Amino acid sequence: MDYPTWAPGIGGGVLIGIISVVHVLVSHFAVGGGIALAVLETLAVRRAFVGGRRDASLEGLARRGSTMLILISTVLGAISGVAIWFSIGLVAPAGTSALIRNFAWAWAIEWTFFLLEMVAALAWAATWDRVRPRTHLLFIWLYAFAAFLSLVVIQGILAFMLTPGRWLETHLFWDGMLNPSYLPGLVLRIGTCLLLAGGYLALAAQRERDAQARGRLVRLLAVFQVAGAAVALASFPWWQRAALPGGLAAVFAGAASTLKGMQWTVSLARSALFLALALSLFAVLKPRRHRWPTAVLTLLAAFTFLGGYERVREGARKPFIIRDWMFSNGIRLDQVRRLNERGILATSGWVSRAAEVGNLEAGEQIFRIQCSCCHTRDGYNSIRARLGAADPDRIAGVIGLMRADAEVWAAAVASPQRGTAPTGGTPPSRGTAGARTVDRDKLTYPYMPPLVGIEEDAAALAEFLLHAAGGGMAAGEKHVLAPMAAGGNGCVR
Repeated sequence: MDYPTWAPGIGGGVLIGIISVVHVLVSHFAVGGGIALAVLETLAVRRAFVGGRRDASLEGLARRGSTMLILISTVLGAISGVAIWFSIGLVAPAGTSALIRNFAWAWAIEWTFFLLEMVAALAWAATWDRVRPRTHLLFIWLYAFAAFLSLVVIQGILAFMLTPGRWLETHLFWDGMLNPSYLPGLVLRIGTCLLLAGGYLALAAQRERDAQARGRLVRLLAVFQVAGAAVALASFPWWQRAALPGGLAAVFAGAASTLKGMQWTVSLARSALFLALALSLFAVLKPRRHRWPTAVLTLLAAFTFLGGYERVREGARKPFIIRDWMFSNGIRLDQVRRLNERGILATSGWVSRAAEVGNLEAGEQIFRIQCSCCHTRDGYNSIRARLGAADPDRIAGVIGLMRADAEVWAAAVASPQRGTAPTGGTPPSRGTAGARTVDRDKLTYPYMPPLVGIEEDAAALAEFLLHAAGGGMAAGEKHVLAPMAAGGNGCVR
């Protein structure tokens, strides 16, 4: 299906990334915080039934936590969630449409659980001292239940984008949901939820004036943090890596030379998780000394770990939105050969009429369709900065190499034996049945979508890139592509 393109100056990927990071940090607390607060109030109520009076410090922390939960979960979480849908629908409409169509029932279930979360959270926060203790407990446990199941559902879709697995062959709902990286990713997210819950609530516990009561609360919350960090460590990065096919595991580990920052990010995330675990153990052993500085540092370490993990997970998927099925610019693998034959402008219903007037305008349209998902003209990942000096031969060479990559991808889809690498690559590993794998050594730009289209499309893009680099040409003048081999020394990395 053909969609219009929207390319914000900041870069679509950056915009989605900023919104998503905020939402991820909020949503994981929304899940873990619900569980932690349910446990805190349960302990307070139970002690009231056993000892005759409620634990004032536990109840006070649960009350403060209810305000935090409402503000973070139902306000910031809901707003950032809507913002994600709005931004991905504009920046990546094809990928968003594919996820909706393939997982319509999963989204419906997740939204139902989210609605239950909101109702239960509001009811819990509004009924302190207005209903019986056990009735009040029912609200927070109902919230915790709905939030946890919401995570269980959404993790299937997030993991599917990285490891669609057998879905590539069957296109069945459950093959997509229960994909190879689903379980290790779910375990990691559950651990992170508990870690963040303890971290957020430890800050609220610092307001307790009674030092003895504060120490007791900090130690209890530190148990959540230690358990969460330990569970996350059970998944990251070793179990995560084991669930991925060989080539993808190498990218996840940062072994790919074109993604050098990946290994650094993996190391940072792992170090941050160990730091969070060490600080949590300190809080268990020395709860009275776990004050604002160490509490804030623990939470920042947890943020760093989760942010690092999300960057690695997103980076390992390059150059796809849905691994081995749809590229990040919304073009599917099975469309590559047809677009190479018919042209990208001839098949798009959203091309401006100005593109018919001159080659430069056509090149800009092609750039928006195929490149603007990752590059801007002058902003993040600027194509002007990547190209450097306006060298027609170098630009033509780069275009030729990218078109050669498109032919490799097209051959992979047309291979009579699906699930193998027709260009000499290794067969797919466990969990990748049906994947159209490609020998990455045959590609010049293995982590960029291929440049599809006919020769005229490529020439138009070459002219636009030359113009963007500062070497503008006369309107309507075509830039003739140099031979593909001429670009061997002009790779944009």
